[in-house]
Amino acid sequence: MLTITELSALSHKSIPLVTTIVNDLITDGYVVEYGLAPSTGGRRALTYLLNKEKPNYIVAVAMDQLVTKFVIYDLLNDKQDLVKMMPLDLANDEDALHKLIRFIEENIALSGIPEGQFLGIGIGMPGFMNAEQGINHSFFKNADGGNVRDHLTAAIGLPVYIDNDSSLIAMAELKFGMAKGYKDVMVVNIGWGIGLGMIINGIQFRGHSGYAGEFSHIPVSQSNKLCSCGKRGCLEVDTSLWALVERAEAEMAGGAESSLKRLFTDETKLRGDHFLDAAKAGDPLAVSVLSDAAFLIGKGLSTLIHIMNPNLIVLSGRGAIAGKIITAPIQQAINEFCIARLADQTEIKVSKLAHDSELLGAAALVIENCEFEHP
Repeated sequence: MLTITELSALSHKSIPLVTTIVNDLITDGYVVEYGLAPSTGGRRALTYLLNKEKPNYIVAVAMDQLVTKFVIYDLLNDKQDLVKMMPLDLANDEDALHKLIRFIEENIALSGIPEGQFLGIGIGMPGFMNAEQGINHSFFKNADGGNVRDHLTAAIGLPVYIDNDSSLIAMAELKFGMAKGYKDVMVVNIGWGIGLGMIINGIQFRGHSGYAGEFSHIPVSQSNKLCSCGKRGCLEVDTSLWALVERAEAEMAGGAESSLKRLFTDETKLRGDHFLDAAKAGDPLAVSVLSDAAFLIGKGLSTLIHIMNPNLIVLSGRGAIAGKIITAPIQQAINEFCIARLADQTEIKVSKLAHDSELLGAAALVIENCEFEHP
């Protein structure tokens, strides 16, 4: 429950505008008056709450290069069922777009919720993309006219909003997670690539054309490996989960002992997840490989700290479950490569939203973009 003044501060909108919006939402039944706020010495303000009886739902879809997740939220961010998952290789499956559509449609049908009660579908996806135009330049190039958003909207029959996965993870951290209440934050998405979301003065920063945050492709690697972007020297070639698995396999082929030899025989789980499990369990090879990658990520972050001077860095995404194993070498690199005054003023925290971060960001994307229907 919040007052008009609190809503104004959180939304960065004027009190008259927030008052008008809240009154419209009360008229439409989405918001109810809850009661008076505690006294602060003057007239007690009214507080407002979302109406639990109003049946409106949001479809949230979180994609990475290999796995797609689906869940339905209500307006209070409560899940209506367990998260559904589907293997989907975006880079190599030519039918990926059609499989995504079927996956969403089938799970909406299984929910039993009438389509008229959905506000829309929010989708986070990897790739070099322009969310405003609805175009993903890395994947789904077979969408009509190249516009993935409009293609999905037409196919499914519900409003679809898309954004980069790292941007949505940053949005989730800003609204619900570690970045809440902070002004200047960098949110690092550690996974099959190394993404970045930037929050400046409490607002998410996207850059002139919406492409800000391509942290994976800053040239800090000393290797000559070719990156997926076609360039050499990118951070991603030495720090992505794919790269870590590849290095661990090479080390084992050279005679190194590791529990990964056994874990990698289990094909019911992705090798990257096996790698992270081994690191968390203290496997020496996995810890060593992951620590080296984290140090390089910290070196890249050191450059950005000198430019942005954030008060917080949030480590999020799939790789964040490693916790202290990545935090320590990242901090070590920052201490080594950053001016001490800047390093000392930058906190590092591990996300507590875990695997829900992108899903929550996708749900928030719908709320920020949809238009509530008047009866």
